[in-house]
Amino acid sequence: MSKSIVAGLTAFLVVLIFGPKLIGQLHKLKYGQTVRKDGPQTHLKKSGVATMGGVLFLTATTLSTLLFARSDESMIVLAVVLGYGLIGFLDDFIIVKRKRTLGLKARQKLFFQITLGLIVGLWAAKEPHIGTLIYLPWGGAWELPAWVFVPFVSLVLVAVSNAVNITDGLDGLAAGSTAIALIPYIILLFRAGRGDLLTFTTSLFGSLIGFLWFNAYPAQIFMGDTGSLALGAALGSLAVLTGTELFLVVIGGLFVLETLSDIIQVFVFKKTGKRVFRMAPIHHHFELSGWPETKIVMRFWAVALLFAVFGIALFLRFW
Repeated sequence: MSKSIVAGLTAFLVVLIFGPKLIGQLHKLKYGQTVRKDGPQTHLKKSGVATMGGVLFLTATTLSTLLFARSDESMIVLAVVLGYGLIGFLDDFIIVKRKRTLGLKARQKLFFQITLGLIVGLWAAKEPHIGTLIYLPWGGAWELPAWVFVPFVSLVLVAVSNAVNITDGLDGLAAGSTAIALIPYIILLFRAGRGDLLTFTTSLFGSLIGFLWFNAYPAQIFMGDTGSLALGAALGSLAVLTGTELFLVVIGGLFVLETLSDIIQVFVFKKTGKRVFRMAPIHHHFELSGWPETKIVMRFWAVALLFAVFGIALFLRFW
């Protein structure tokens, strides 16, 4: 456990030390946020804020993991996270270079996400200590055939990475909510004695707390798709390696709510031409309802914490 704590502190310090340098370099390169004109008007002031900040906490997590946890498990999770981060980086790079709000086409992004997810599924299915077993929150477990398990893993990774991406719309919201969602996994991995995977998780947790130093309102840097897709992949990978994919629906309940609000908005508007929310995802609805950004973020963090506590309670029933 001490190694994991040191790893988390190391990642935290790396972010604090190199954060200002990266922010300055991104400004120098003019890698600033391009804000949608059809979004909340209060976001127009965010235009030009340094983006692609996911590079910062991903670098810190990578360095800390390589220093303190170089097992096959931790290296696989790190590779998956960096793979999804690369997809997001390409998306962000196109946006900042072409000064537009859209980067990779949706089908291109989805193709890369699904492909990487299938690779992870194939690897997990062949690993004896992982296999195709998934635990059920209400008790028991399912042993899935490989032909079901592999696409299921891909679905989990794609769904969670996009859910975190959708949530990333307010200063500190995605980073803080993901850090909270990591807490149940830190407890689970400690109880299960999976030291190296625990060290990766505490490294990511520490780097996110450090990132919040610069990303909290008013943000000096945004994580971009580089960060949000990688964070979703991290949560998804931890779930796959612990057989807790279905628990993630509870642990990441805030991300589920954000995604559902987006789906409901699109579905109802296509069917009726009317909107359920003033704007989706739901954090924008509260913005347009007059809530200050800081109040929304703090209350959403509180909701995320409730889901995390519920997830911990479910974990303690099994481990």
